[in-house]
Amino acid sequence: MSLMVLRTRGPARLPKGYKLSMHISQGDAEGVRVFRAGSPDVVKNSLQKIFSAFVKDFPLVLSSEVLSQEVPYLGGSAEMNFYVEGLRFPDKDFDGLITISLSLLEPICEGIPETPIFTDKVVFRVSPWIMTPNTLQPVEVFVCSTSDNYQFLKGMRNLVTKSGYKLKICHEYMNRGDRWMQDELEFGYIDSPHHSFPVVLDSPRDGTLDDFPYDELLGPDFGYVTRVAHRKDVSSLDSFGNLEVSPPVTVNGKKYPLGRILIGVAFPTATKGRNMTKVVQDFLWAQKVQEPVALFSDWLLVGHIDEFMSFVPAPDRKGFRLLLASPDAGYKIFRRLHNDGHGQAKMFDGVKDEKPVTVDEILSDENLRAENNYAQSCIDWNRDVLKRELGLDDGDIIDLPILFKLENKDAEYRAVAYYPDMVNMIVLGKNLGIPKPFGPKVNGRCVLEAEMCSLMEALGLNCTFIDDFASYHKLLGEVHCGSNVRRKPFDFKWWNLEL
Repeated sequence: MSLMVLRTRGPARLPKGYKLSMHISQGDAEGVRVFRAGSPDVVKNSLQKIFSAFVKDFPLVLSSEVLSQEVPYLGGSAEMNFYVEGLRFPDKDFDGLITISLSLLEPICEGIPETPIFTDKVVFRVSPWIMTPNTLQPVEVFVCSTSDNYQFLKGMRNLVTKSGYKLKICHEYMNRGDRWMQDELEFGYIDSPHHSFPVVLDSPRDGTLDDFPYDELLGPDFGYVTRVAHRKDVSSLDSFGNLEVSPPVTVNGKKYPLGRILIGVAFPTATKGRNMTKVVQDFLWAQKVQEPVALFSDWLLVGHIDEFMSFVPAPDRKGFRLLLASPDAGYKIFRRLHNDGHGQAKMFDGVKDEKPVTVDEILSDENLRAENNYAQSCIDWNRDVLKRELGLDDGDIIDLPILFKLENKDAEYRAVAYYPDMVNMIVLGKNLGIPKPFGPKVNGRCVLEAEMCSLMEALGLNCTFIDDFASYHKLLGEVHCGSNVRRKPFDFKWWNLEL
């Protein structure tokens, strides 16, 4: 809670019938409570004693039930401390501003209400919910344990241990088979001059992992917020693999020191399609400090922007690179393999229950090429939006060799990754956990892995390839979808922004 100080300077006592009244409007009342500080000795006691004595020692002054209340006048020059508690995040119907007023009331005569002869006021802004990009330092990593993801967990445990961070596992009794940790929740934080702590945003997807954020994360100095949508309005685009945030950027001279939120929606001209539900979009826009950018993700079967983009830290330029999936880059590699006499090298060689496919078979599949032309055009549209809205140049973007294929669901064709989608990675400082692509091998080494290492190691990043084929890729997700990272807050303080 934020400190609010009432300073008075006046006579030893007020004339008879005069009084000080603190008050808030009905509109602000749902978003705030005000307490008066009690005995200074209270803070020396144990937390348990403070809690049990809170009502007595920190009396409630203003709330939704009490819009105005007389406050003591101490006489002479004096200070009285109050504590202001924000109860709501900014949202469509609440701009986050709270006005608290203090009036000196003058009596007229008995039976007639007092009239204000002087009013002072102070305005508070409720701290916004702030997301953290891949470029911020991790604190802990979250994954689910399921009956079939031992290989994935082994790879994640090795990566997180090597990187020096904490790994927290959500076991089966809690997740009940829901492995999509990224989709269920988004870690963020709130910040004020006196305090900061993490706050998890719970998505409206509501799978069997739904209880985890509330039951396991919410606690002292760990907040929780959600937005409830009508079930008929919720689609796959409401999972938070479809919610990301950029590192800090400057766009046409305008600075975004906390980055910009990125969400996936239907194509702007589409007459029908899936969208992130309105209550979540309204909430994200209302925070103001990370102005959102809408991308086109409905072309994907799952429909999440983390299927075609990610950010990694970099030592130069803007301090990061945007990674984009690129079928064109994939075909360029496969054509090079063919020209070098490796046309019979096989994708998926040795993968259980997966038929190997040669480079030449991929190149001769005209339907696959047409499907990837479509995927590339969708990614190119997003590339232009990202360049414009994040102020990026081509040198800030790296194209990763990833192919897609179209699948027919509900009489509509949408794209899925043809092989494990390497852009769907976890970023832990300089260490990257990347889906193992099981690409064609030359001299015993996967060509796709070699290309990825070449691109990332040039930025000083280390690549670890994690086998998620059976337990995630076959279920239309990858490493990023199955993990989540709580990160340290920005050093930059949001209240230094002009809002």
